[in-house]
Amino acid sequence: MTSAIGAPGGPSPSPDEHPQPHTHDDFAVTSPRLIATDLDGTLLRNDRSVSPRTIAALAAAEAAGIEVFFVTGRPARWMGVVAEHLAGHGMAIVANGAAVYDLRAHRLIEAFPLPGDDALAVAHALRAELPGTSFAIERPGSFRREPAYGAVEPDAGPPAPVDVLLAEDRTQPVLKLLAKHPSMDPDDFLATALAVAGGHGEITRSSETALLEVSGKGVSKATTLARCCAERGVTAAEVVAFGDMPNDLAMLGWAGTSYAVANAHPAVLAATTHRTAANEDDGVARVIERIVAARRN
Repeated sequence: MTSAIGAPGGPSPSPDEHPQPHTHDDFAVTSPRLIATDLDGTLLRNDRSVSPRTIAALAAAEAAGIEVFFVTGRPARWMGVVAEHLAGHGMAIVANGAAVYDLRAHRLIEAFPLPGDDALAVAHALRAELPGTSFAIERPGSFRREPAYGAVEPDAGPPAPVDVLLAEDRTQPVLKLLAKHPSMDPDDFLATALAVAGGHGEITRSSETALLEVSGKGVSKATTLARCCAERGVTAAEVVAFGDMPNDLAMLGWAGTSYAVANAHPAVLAATTHRTAANEDDGVARVIERIVAARRN
């Protein structure tokens, strides 16, 4: 895959409209070629570590010829905890599908940006509707924020208003606009944002707090995963996906087999066809072990 910055292309995958949830103990007998898993709240434990059982399961999947893709809202610079578990290919889908990174080469493979005009339109609409909302900007090599957003890591520069941040460094694509509110219920915050600004980008959330993530229109974990799978000749039916939060819904709906971990958001539990144990109980690893065992038999 050559380096490129552009639109994701192709139709957006659609989630099942009437999924029939299975019980925690049900197991989909499949012969997948690719496993796609979210990280925080899904594959990783609550302390953000990868358990020994999960490490062993990921290695067993790759040894069995099943490719593993990490598909996360995290930026590439937060991928060190899992980078060594990507076997030979070293690539991950990050920033909710806005970028594909080669984590071993520390190289951006593809990016699907949020246009600056759309980012600014979302910011203005949210601030008008919900005073007190603050913003931050995620680019491939930097994180910048407004003063009220609060520091979460070393910033690439001093805090500044969102319109100033968006005007800076136009050579680097905007991967995500982040919006934070000090007191809103997280689900209400998302619903309001979709109502007043949904036409300007893909708005979702992956945090237990009132924190929204905005990507370019038509950009999601699902669209970028579908693109990567098509390049490998892998169909949706050959993909098993795992997730826990609203930003996973499109991916879980696209994959032929979808699992929610037991600790998942109610919307994810309602939209997936299978359950597994919580992230603290190695839920993803348990399913991978069964898949590998079924392949051997």
